[in-house]
Amino acid sequence: MKPIVFVPCDSAALAAGADEVAIEIARLAKDSGTDIEIKRNGSRGMFWLEPLVEVEIDGVRHAYGPVDVSDVADLFAADFLQAGVHSLYQGVTEEIEYLKNQERLTFARVGITEPLSLNDYAKHQGWQGLKKALTLKPEEIVQEVLDSGLRGRGGAGFPAGIKWRTVMQAQADQKYIVINADEGDSGTFADRMVMEDDPYMLIEGMIIAGIAVGATKGYVYIRSEYPHAVDTMTEAVRLATQANYLGRRILGSEFSFEIEIRKAAGSYVCGEETALLESLEGKRGIVRAKPPLPALEGLFGRPTIINNVLTMAAVPFVLAQGAKAYADFGMGRSRGTLPFQLAGNIARGGLVEKAFGITARELIDVYGGGTYTKRPIKAVQIGGPLGAYIPVDKLDIPMDYEALAQKGAVLGHGGVVVFDDTVDMAEQAKYAMEFCALESCGKCTPCRIGSTRGAEVIAKIQAQPEQAAAQASLLRDLCDTMLNGSLCAMGGMTPFPVLSALDHFPEDFNVTKTEQQAA
Repeated sequence: MKPIVFVPCDSAALAAGADEVAIEIARLAKDSGTDIEIKRNGSRGMFWLEPLVEVEIDGVRHAYGPVDVSDVADLFAADFLQAGVHSLYQGVTEEIEYLKNQERLTFARVGITEPLSLNDYAKHQGWQGLKKALTLKPEEIVQEVLDSGLRGRGGAGFPAGIKWRTVMQAQADQKYIVINADEGDSGTFADRMVMEDDPYMLIEGMIIAGIAVGATKGYVYIRSEYPHAVDTMTEAVRLATQANYLGRRILGSEFSFEIEIRKAAGSYVCGEETALLESLEGKRGIVRAKPPLPALEGLFGRPTIINNVLTMAAVPFVLAQGAKAYADFGMGRSRGTLPFQLAGNIARGGLVEKAFGITARELIDVYGGGTYTKRPIKAVQIGGPLGAYIPVDKLDIPMDYEALAQKGAVLGHGGVVVFDDTVDMAEQAKYAMEFCALESCGKCTPCRIGSTRGAEVIAKIQAQPEQAAAQASLLRDLCDTMLNGSLCAMGGMTPFPVLSALDHFPEDFNVTKTEQQAA
């Protein structure tokens, strides 16, 4: 049986030269008269090893990485097609500690299958959730999602089943399923990986949601900077429709559903669900006032489910394996798993899917391998650019919605960005305000003007140390106004990184601990 060589087609691997590596492997195999099959799989999520080349021998995959084009000839010389010894050899892929100790429920197929292969998807438990959903009543599907404890993975952590039930019970001639794939948080890439590496999983989740609430049309709103995700999802929709997993009378049932792929407007605030709806309707992406809730009056004024990619991608597992199988993972009210994304100054950046409850320190030290620079960690930002900074002595906190909220932090989309001891936290706080000023939709004054004034105040703290204490007090008052007066999370959460930086690292703001306590 001829060897099968896997080279990822994920954006991260492509950026590291995966296409060139695949071409070189094919060329040298042909020149040597070696008969091989090259398959383009998704990324395993171990980005420091990309491009990760795998060779399947007797059903077992062996990993080599990171492979450069210049390494390919040496790999052939070392007989890598028979798992020969080489300095880039990482062992049997499934036995690599980084992968072996994860709980991959949502990402079970990612890195294993060819993303657009319908046969691969079906072979690896794909469509089982959909087939089960077609045998259930809508309220039974919604109850499964409720019982699983699945919560929104986009940031707020709102129970998905409650949102679904609201839309199911709403009366309307048309309902919609909208996927928020405008993944704009710094250090996050899980949504992109789902769409590029296992697109049918997202499609299956959307169809199940449509059956549950009576929606016949879905939209996937994809970040404009993700051209590969747009292309992959577009082709996946075409192939799924051709195979009757989408379109009219799906799999011979009475249910019909179609999906449209939309490229986002390039605005961070369009990650907020109502601004996203405005953009989908062809308008400027600005935040809507609530009520009405999108579940009742959403896209084009109709009841609409708006879920994050990771939320909807978890649904096929819930339906196929049952609510209990999902809820058995996690802690407290945070059930199931979350694909954590390790980025920033970290030795082993990548994706780690673990049950809620793992600590930030374990994620960073055990999986991430500490900082890339080998210097001590100073701070970790969890939850994207609007997330709080956690100092190194607080990293034993569980990665759980409620545990982080008690510490004034947010879990958000699961992004974890690491900074070593050379970082200037006042500069990071100023960046948060500048980011808000740049990305604000401009609808409410606290966000639009407060962020601009905030950046100015921090600049004064940096330039005039003798005025730092007074300016820091003013900064706190400004943050209070933004927290309580902003229309959406853009302005309402920008103070999180600012205040956490000021609270934990006052010396970077030229403020003594005594002055801080007095403030």
